[in-house]
Amino acid sequence: MTRRIMVLTVLTALPTVVNAQSSYQQTIDKWYNKRIESLKAQNGWLNLVGLFWLKEGKNTFGSDKQNNIVFPTGSIAAQAGYFKRKGNTVKLVIAQGANITINGKPVKEAIVFHQNLLTTPTAVAGNLKWSIIKRDNKIGIRLRDIKSPAIAAFKGIERFAVDSIWKFEATLQPAPKASIAITNVLGQTNNQQSPGKLLFTINGKQYSLDALEEGNELFIVFGDVTSGKTTYPAGRFLYANKPDANGKTIIDFNKAHNPPCAFTDFATCPLPPKQNILPIAITAGEKHFGHH
Repeated sequence: MTRRIMVLTVLTALPTVVNAQSSYQQTIDKWYNKRIESLKAQNGWLNLVGLFWLKEGKNTFGSDKQNNIVFPTGSIAAQAGYFKRKGNTVKLVIAQGANITINGKPVKEAIVFHQNLLTTPTAVAGNLKWSIIKRDNKIGIRLRDIKSPAIAAFKGIERFAVDSIWKFEATLQPAPKASIAITNVLGQTNNQQSPGKLLFTINGKQYSLDALEEGNELFIVFGDVTSGKTTYPAGRFLYANKPDANGKTIIDFNKAHNPPCAFTDFATCPLPPKQNILPIAITAGEKHFGHH
C-alpha cells in the first residue's frame, strides 16, 4: 500500500514538472526570438557593411575607388563629399547632388561627432546609413546597408538544448571602486568599473565571473571549455538583473549569446578577461555562428 501511494505521488507530480519545463522553454524561446529580431533590425548587427577609421584632416568618401573611404559600388555618388577630423571633432561636408540627409534633413555640412553632442547624428543615402563611433583614440564610420543580403540569408543561430540545470542563483560580491581590464578585438585595453564578482555553484564547486554594469543590468563577457570548439572562440556575452537587497540575482547560461563579431567583421567586441574564462564546459546558450 505504501509503495502504491509513493508511485501515485510521483505520477501526480510529473505533469507539474513537465509543465514547468515547458513554460521555461517557452520563456527562453521568447527571449531568443526577440534576439533574432534585434539582430535583423536596422540598428542590428547583420546589416553592417563597413568600418572606416578616420585620419586627421580630410577624408574623401564615395563609391569611386580614388576616395580615401570607398563605399559599396553603386550605393552612393562617386564623390559624395568628405569627413574632416580635427582631434575629437568630425565634420561631414556633402558634395552637391550626393542626396545625403542627416537626421532626416538635407544639409550641406554638419558636425557629426563631438564629445559634447548628446546624440550622434545619423546620415542616410539610399539604402546606406552611417554614424560615427569612437574607440579609445580611434574615430570611425560605422556603415550599414539596411537591405544587406546578410539579413535575407540569416536563418537563425544553432543552440544547445534548453535546460534549466544551467540556471543558477548568484551572489554579487561587491568590490567598491573595482575595475576590470577589458581588451577588445582591436587590441585596445581599458579599465572599466565593475560592481564586483558574481559567485555561483555548479555541481558543488564555486565559480565566479567579474561583472560590468550596462544600464539596469549586469554585463558579463566569459569564455569556457567550449570556446573555439562548439561556441565562438572569443567567448560569449551574458546579462543578468542587478542583485536584490540581499545581493542575489540569477545567471542563466541558456541566454549566453554570441558577440557581434560572430556576425560581422565590422564590430569591435570586448574579449573575456582571463578571470572570466571558466575551466568547465558551459553547454548552454548559443553555439558558434559563421566564420568571423
